[in-house]
Amino acid sequence: MRDMQHARGFTLIELMVAVFITAILFALGYAALNQAFQNREQLRAQQQRLTSLQRAMRVLSQDLTQAVPRPVRDRVAGADEEAFKADPRTTTLLSLTRGGVPQLEGTPRAALQRIEYHFERDTLWRWVWPTLDGVQANTPSRRRLLTPLRAARFRYMDASGQWLDQWPATGVPPGARWRIRPIAVEITLETDDFGTLVKLVEIPG
Repeated sequence: MRDMQHARGFTLIELMVAVFITAILFALGYAALNQAFQNREQLRAQQQRLTSLQRAMRVLSQDLTQAVPRPVRDRVAGADEEAFKADPRTTTLLSLTRGGVPQLEGTPRAALQRIEYHFERDTLWRWVWPTLDGVQANTPSRRRLLTPLRAARFRYMDASGQWLDQWPATGVPPGARWRIRPIAVEITLETDDFGTLVKLVEIPG
């Protein structure tokens, strides 16, 4: 009888040990599974972020390569405004007239658009004006192109190969400045996750 009780007690201890080991294994497995899910979510977020960066660069490149020498009328002062204009001292990073806009059949849509890029806080915005020669009543459609960003900058290469932070250059004669465009634009986007991204876009003549 004593041997049977001793065997029964020993089996119970073994069961408790087995349950304890199983609990540890389950805890380790849960931690590993949870880490795998976190890694997958981080990878998905990085992929989405990379897709957003690529999309923003693609939109910028398309606008720049479609830039046309068509000046516009200023919306406030009513004066002429250059076809391609950039001044880092203002809130507008870049203004340009873009061609190549597809027209849908039966839709009164212009083949040219006035595009502006603005950098506000940590966001790069793309503005599209409904008319080229706008009036103060016009309101652009605003698209959040990319966020968050530390900085967004452009540089412009002139015909002599010199890089400029402003376009047109201050020495360009008034008769030429309205339609002149750079031959290339350097896009720089500073991010916290992917560092500094630089792309060079050639402007067709």
